[in-house]
Amino acid sequence: MITDLARRLRENIQKVIVGKERVIDYCLVAVLCEGHLLLEDVPGIGKTTLARSLAVSLGCSFRRIQFTPDLLPSDVTGLYWFNQKEQQFEFRSGPVFSQVVLADEINRATPRTQSALLEAMQERQVTIDGVTHCLSRPFLVLATQNPIELEGTFPLPEAQIDRFMMRILIGYPSEMEEIVMMERFRLSDPFPELLPITTSEEIKELQNQRRQVRVEASLQKYIARVARATRQHPEISLGASPRATLALFQTAQAWAAIQGRDYVIPDDVKVMAPVVLTHRLLISPQAQLRGRKPEELVSQIVDTIAVPVEG
Repeated sequence: MITDLARRLRENIQKVIVGKERVIDYCLVAVLCEGHLLLEDVPGIGKTTLARSLAVSLGCSFRRIQFTPDLLPSDVTGLYWFNQKEQQFEFRSGPVFSQVVLADEINRATPRTQSALLEAMQERQVTIDGVTHCLSRPFLVLATQNPIELEGTFPLPEAQIDRFMMRILIGYPSEMEEIVMMERFRLSDPFPELLPITTSEEIKELQNQRRQVRVEASLQKYIARVARATRQHPEISLGASPRATLALFQTAQAWAAIQGRDYVIPDDVKVMAPVVLTHRLLISPQAQLRGRKPEELVSQIVDTIAVPVEG
């Protein structure tokens, strides 16, 4: 059933996005784990289009927040306002009260506004004026940011970066994909014709199916060793958190399910490690001077840790 959803999601999103099957599968992994996605790449790659296409395909309620320096926390979460006619305070919900929230150019808002998402991303609730409001499930934050342009941006704090289950780089299309893209958009934009291919109820059911995917004790130990190796590496000043370990465990389950298996193999962990761990690592200043990248270090760690074999 999960493989069927993966096929339908690919076909639907690829009506707008040309190619990028692996990226779309990563998005489905996040949906199955109810994790949050950070889409990071240069402008014009299709980050926002991918996020909007995913939201429409899922059939969930969707709101978009354009993050700017003058955005306030209450613009995200909502606020209590005084209704003079009723002579009482009423709550006006913000765009975070949606199942899929697109935080466009998230690093352009101030840290104070960025932090408005912290509670929502972790606890799936929002507390305003001492009153806690629960969010609808499934709840997914899709955030985009441009890593090249630094003027007028605010780096995401580590506490928020760690709440993103995965960071995905879209990448440039191939020559043939660009030709197909031009032909597809020649007469009209296909996005307005995009239709939902699933429902919230089906997503919840498939999330429960994902939890049933078996992860043997030896593989659990392998995942823990990969995470711990990032904390002990001499070139990494801040390694993966326990939240990252859990994210690697869950995403490996989801990736196995997408491949049609009800059990995880070491290759599932190797596929998910770069997108789950890389954005969480802080490289030491000395390693940065030597031009070392988090992607290299994660690849090195995964290749170094002994893979469990069947007894």
